[in-house]
Amino acid sequence: MAALIAENFRFLSLFFKSKDVMIFNGLVALGTVGSEELFSVVAFNCPCSPARNYIYGLAAIGVPALALFLIGVIWNNHTWNLVAECHKRGTKNFSAAATFLLFGSIMGRAAVAPVTWSVISLLRGEAYICALSEFVRPSSLDKFPAENGAEVLATFPCKDVPANLTKFRDEVTRRLRYESQLFGWLLIGIVAVLVFLTKCLKHCCSPLSYRQEAYWAQYRSNEDAPEVRSRILAAKNVKQFFGFVALDKEEKELVQEFPVEGVQPSPQWNAITGVYIYRENKGFPLYSRLHKWAKGVEGNGPSPEGHEMLFLAS
Repeated sequence: MAALIAENFRFLSLFFKSKDVMIFNGLVALGTVGSEELFSVVAFNCPCSPARNYIYGLAAIGVPALALFLIGVIWNNHTWNLVAECHKRGTKNFSAAATFLLFGSIMGRAAVAPVTWSVISLLRGEAYICALSEFVRPSSLDKFPAENGAEVLATFPCKDVPANLTKFRDEVTRRLRYESQLFGWLLIGIVAVLVFLTKCLKHCCSPLSYRQEAYWAQYRSNEDAPEVRSRILAAKNVKQFFGFVALDKEEKELVQEFPVEGVQPSPQWNAITGVYIYRENKGFPLYSRLHKWAKGVEGNGPSPEGHEMLFLAS
């Protein structure tokens, strides 16, 4: 029974590890939804004033979306791999297709949170109603008092409206909420179609089979040894300085089983740092810069015996 439970846990661990990008995007979307709900309850407060409504409504949708997009770019490892690549080697080895692929990957992942924010904002409709209420044509409202104009319409998102204008406020609010939610659902549909087409195009143009691509993703996730090695090296240095180090059972076993001697020089770190697009050398795949370094393959571009394939690691 214990073996069966352990096997199931191992299967779940491998499954979630192989789906880390999908799970991360889902968590980003859920976090964005929660943030938008909190913002609407705590921070959103339409000024209900001509000219200010439009600016405030657009800012309520656009500024958080822009901030989330920039955070997404910052959190993406490909961004800093690109910076390291440009700093150490330049972009002379990048073709136009490879550059487009790289930027598409960075922008696509960074767009998850801002798109989610925009969709939720449009489905709620508050920011849209605030921004466009003053632009509703009075003539489109049946029996709307002629003496009232944009100044009165701008106050409709607020509750303090004269009693004789309540029904017009409800009509304007209902109309604008309909438009806002329609745009929100259209945005969801457009994004879903783009994601579907992108996934299809990726697998159709991939030089790897589905199983080899899954193996590559698993290989790259298993390359995260620097964290373990740094813990062992730090424990060794602390023990040498203080004479002892407090470790749990697992860490003690790691220190005893894998003694660390010395550190890698900067040229070796530079060799395994940067953007990596799938390459083969003499027919054999090179799954990462670390793999390429371990095999002793020199240079950044494809060798005469090998070739580069436009496929970026997830």
